[in-house]
Amino acid sequence: MSVEQLRLAVYRGFADTGRAPSDAELAATLGVSEPTVRAGLRALHEQRHIVLRDDAIVMAHPFSAVPLGFSVMGRHTLWWGGCAWDSFAVPHLVGEEVLVATRCPGCDGALAWNVGIDEPPKGDEVAHFLVPITMLWDDVVHACGNQRLFCNEGCVDHWLARTGQTRGYVLDLTKLWHLAEHWYEGRLHRGYERRDPASAATYFTSVGLHGRFWGL
Repeated sequence: MSVEQLRLAVYRGFADTGRAPSDAELAATLGVSEPTVRAGLRALHEQRHIVLRDDAIVMAHPFSAVPLGFSVMGRHTLWWGGCAWDSFAVPHLVGEEVLVATRCPGCDGALAWNVGIDEPPKGDEVAHFLVPITMLWDDVVHACGNQRLFCNEGCVDHWLARTGQTRGYVLDLTKLWHLAEHWYEGRLHRGYERRDPASAATYFTSVGLHGRFWGL
């Protein structure tokens, strides 16, 4: 078993079922022992392809094994979205329109969008990213849990005042959709490579992002 074979099994398991495959399932799929699977998962964690907590898969972006504020419903599969960015990325990765649902952290109002692969959803809602991209992997679960969608900037301001947080970066739905559109392109296929800082910066610039928050 190669680490790449294991990575694909994890991602395809998430894509097909909406949940993280167990060590036993991965071992059976790949014809190896569970200790071999666990060693491979630790390698994928070190390479930032997945996120482990207590040796369990928590995230394999854009999929999450734990609820972080978003549900993403496809034709036959329900996923947890890791964050606003990841939830809008799922349809591009799996190739189908989805229903993204969440609650506004500012007013607790229910929010939902049909998010497809051809054009951004309509709406006046905004996304607020709390943690700068350069600090994302200091605690990636915390960072993703604080990439949320709000009714409007007034709700962002209300939430920031209530929680004592510092304002991060606000995106409208169109910019969020374009950020998500190609970010994970190829992740379900063999040979996928994560973007290095230079290519990430080029991508962020291409979708209209700017400033130190994005490492630019």
